[in-house]
Amino acid sequence: MRKIWILTLGMFALGVDTYIVAGLLPDIGQDFHKSRSEVGQGVTVFTLCFAISAPLFSTLLAKMPVKKSLIVALILFSGANILTALSPNYIIYIISRCIAGLGAGLFSPMAISSASYLVPSHHKGKALAFTVGGMSVGTVIGVPVGLQLARIFNWRTTIVVIILIGLVALVSILFSLSNFKMSAPPSLSARFKLFLNMHVLRVVSVTICAAIASLGLYTYLADVIITFLSPLNISLFLTSWGIGGLIGSFGIGIILDKFKNTNLVMLGIMGILTLSIILIPILIHAPLLNLLPFIIWGAMGWATQAPQQHILLDKHPEHGATSVALNSSLNYLGSAIGSALGGLVLAQTQSVNILIYAACFIALLGTIIQMVNIKLSN
Repeated sequence: MRKIWILTLGMFALGVDTYIVAGLLPDIGQDFHKSRSEVGQGVTVFTLCFAISAPLFSTLLAKMPVKKSLIVALILFSGANILTALSPNYIIYIISRCIAGLGAGLFSPMAISSASYLVPSHHKGKALAFTVGGMSVGTVIGVPVGLQLARIFNWRTTIVVIILIGLVALVSILFSLSNFKMSAPPSLSARFKLFLNMHVLRVVSVTICAAIASLGLYTYLADVIITFLSPLNISLFLTSWGIGGLIGSFGIGIILDKFKNTNLVMLGIMGILTLSIILIPILIHAPLLNLLPFIIWGAMGWATQAPQQHILLDKHPEHGATSVALNSSLNYLGSAIGSALGGLVLAQTQSVNILIYAACFIALLGTIIQMVNIKLSN
């Protein structure tokens, strides 16, 4: 399992880098003299490049040993973060986030696939849970620690720590992993062909809505907290969201094993996600209770992927790898759309309330689409 821990460390670095920027937006904006909605576009380009990198470079990956692919991915990721930490201006910052997204998008699917390859069959479940869990643990532990570092020093210090974690993972892979080959991730054209299937289109439409609402709003969570409470509370609410994410990502497996109707489970997730977002402005000033919507939101947001993949695999077993890859890509694409639209809403209205209502509307739209999916499947 030592090799799995190395991959988990890399996923941990990815998790921190993906989710910490939401808490650093005020500091980064101040540094570059840009609004938080403008700086939030760094999240947009990161998640967009994350979504397209694996399918875009699938042909290249097919020709390379997995070890080499992982090393290239971490060099891209760590090099881009060095550029982020040294960014003299907003343009360089945006370019660096784009490159970091490419590296992260290459590393993540390869690390997850490698985890199941590197262990005996009876340890595959544990290996996958550890590797995928590295990202969620990065959100729960890495994000608040990183924000504390940013408060003591500055936001660039936090990025330097992410670089160091990434480099430790890189060196460990270099000296500990052997060379082996696996099939490359499905290409962009393969994913697009499957996307045109009407059933798949309806299913992934829910994925996109969930990502736009959940991850799009998360990008501007710091704005929500600053508007209603104080900047000192940002870390607490980000941590609460991350704890919810940890519960959702691990707990959903138990729920799926217990309740066989995955479509109904997904409907429940979307309905509760919508409700949790509605409750944010209602409970925000209630001590302790104000954390509840963020925990539930995090849990429901992170719980969406497993049932969606289950639905796709159940209906399209012949396209297993492609359907899972498509759903994953569209999850990050939805996040990119959400970040971009959220920034636009904030720039045009200067209203966090409107941002919350917009996210709620998209989540409700996803709930309605899921109702239609259930009706059509019956």
